[in-house]
Amino acid sequence: MHVNLDLKVLYFGTPVVLIGTRNADGSANLAPMSSAWWLKQSCMIGMGNRSKTTENLLRERECVLNLASADMAAAVDRLAPLTGTFPVPQAKAAKGYRYEADKFGAAGLTPQASELVGAPRVAECPIQLECVVDAVHTFAETASAVEVRVVRAHVEERLVIPGTDHVDPVGWDPLIMKFCEFFGRGEYVHPSRLAEAWRMPHQGLTPTG
Repeated sequence: MHVNLDLKVLYFGTPVVLIGTRNADGSANLAPMSSAWWLKQSCMIGMGNRSKTTENLLRERECVLNLASADMAAAVDRLAPLTGTFPVPQAKAAKGYRYEADKFGAAGLTPQASELVGAPRVAECPIQLECVVDAVHTFAETASAVEVRVVRAHVEERLVIPGTDHVDPVGWDPLIMKFCEFFGRGEYVHPSRLAEAWRMPHQGLTPTG
């Protein structure tokens, strides 16, 4: 039996990406997101037009897509209510967002220099993808779909299948955002401030471990 619903959220489960970009003054910006999909050596990322990350992408034409592992949920959650835009946009302020210039420090993460782009990597992320922007497409009126191309990939050695250029799918445990909640290996792993801000009607969730 199926029922007809006017679904308010369509985040059925995608990997969490920490997007590293460079601000106009050369400082680092870091933003979590989960609107991303890959094809060949490119990735399409969806961002709101008023975000600092979008502003940086359009100006600098580069970024680093840092893929978070499931054990990084707490750090990602610390980033969730932060914005690099000042003053804070009204819509975000209403959801409890606050301005933060030092996103890395606030999340307890470590910036790491990239090799081919000026945007920062996240040292704690097991997979880091240095990218350049190839195209920007208008999407859903208030957002943009940014097409980026991977120019260098960094993977923790323990995740590489020996003798190959492949990531071990058993060893790699990505942090998944599913309807604004954090999951890893199919299990709920950490409470989400984003879910609170968006007033998601989740009940009875207990983190594993």
